[in-house]
Amino acid sequence: MGSSDSAPLDELEVKARVEDPDSVRRALERAGARLEFRGAMLDRRFDRDGELAARDEVLRLRIFQAADGAAARLTDPHAAVAILERAGFEVTLRIDRTVEVYRLGEAVLRLEWYPAMDVLMEVEGEPAAIEGAIPATGLPRESFLPESLPDFVGRYEARTGRSARLTERRT
Repeated sequence: MGSSDSAPLDELEVKARVEDPDSVRRALERAGARLEFRGAMLDRRFDRDGELAARDEVLRLRIFQAADGAAARLTDPHAAVAILERAGFEVTLRIDRTVEVYRLGEAVLRLEWYPAMDVLMEVEGEPAAIEGAIPATGLPRESFLPESLPDFVGRYEARTGRSARLTERRT
């Protein structure tokens, strides 16, 4: 095996379903979490004829549109999409959500509202940072699962009998 410096970085995160986002927001504020962003977060995943999927790789463009109209991290995300498309990539997955992103210590906590699905709380970071941040949400530890978004989609659909919708836009 190669050195750890060349190993791919995997996201470390857990997610929980949130029934009362206002309570979670208040708990985070009481715990001293700092709001870093509020607005739309649009994920676009790209591939070229399945070559990235075949290597278990992902090319993702994440677009942040602040609720207050402030400039996003990328001033013209549509130009970035156009460049990728001209290079032969196409969007293979779209996920649109409204988010509130908080930081507490070394952990990033994100409340996520989807077009038609449960509200989720995601906590990212190193394991110790994740475990230290979870109590600040006010949610029980056992509600946080190290599972992917499709797992939560499946639970929502099984529980409600309705199809989840993760995107509003076609950009």
